[in-house]
Amino acid sequence: MGIAALVAEVLRRQQVRASFFAANERTQEGEGSLSRHWGPWWKARADEGHELASHTWDHVYWRADLPGREPRFRVRPSAGAFAGREFTWSAEQYCQNIEQASERLAYYSGKKPLPLFRAPGGKTSPRLLAAARACGYAHVGWSPAGFLGDELPSDKYPNRVLLERALKTIRPGDILLAHLGIWSRQDPWAPAVLEPLIEGLKARGFVFRTLRQHPQYAPWIAQQRA
Repeated sequence: MGIAALVAEVLRRQQVRASFFAANERTQEGEGSLSRHWGPWWKARADEGHELASHTWDHVYWRADLPGREPRFRVRPSAGAFAGREFTWSAEQYCQNIEQASERLAYYSGKKPLPLFRAPGGKTSPRLLAAARACGYAHVGWSPAGFLGDELPSDKYPNRVLLERALKTIRPGDILLAHLGIWSRQDPWAPAVLEPLIEGLKARGFVFRTLRQHPQYAPWIAQQRA
């Protein structure tokens, strides 16, 4: 959450609405990003018209499907008390972890999150996705050109290169991915790239929409809320 305030300011200035996926990850303040400390920040984003959705509570990486008639998965949380340990979870346990983040976002924001989730690292399997859909959550990945590179090492991928590549390759309908702070990148991405990227895409004729309005997800969202 190190650049959360900056991202909110840029989006507000550019009148862009985004879709935020949240897990309870460690922050620079020492509290999780879904702790009480960040509650007002999520409320403000919802009030501005942004959409919220789950990134799993413990930022849980899918590792493998396990054999058997009932879906079971090997997973590894990267946040929380059990970070770095591997577990075997049922579909119900995985769904509960998705739901926990969604419920916390709803509590802080007063707005029902989208019936969507993003798996950490984008790591999934058909069986995992089917299990999530069965409990009401469709998965959202990102477009190849939409990987904006804010978690890549800045010595090999400087901001200038990332900006030029994005402006050249992004196409209509692409889902773009960026973070609210990356611990490992020495030259932070957002202060240098986020606003020039938005302005450059606008100059190419692009408009920005939340996933509620994306043709790939709008029917699912409408169906879940019917």
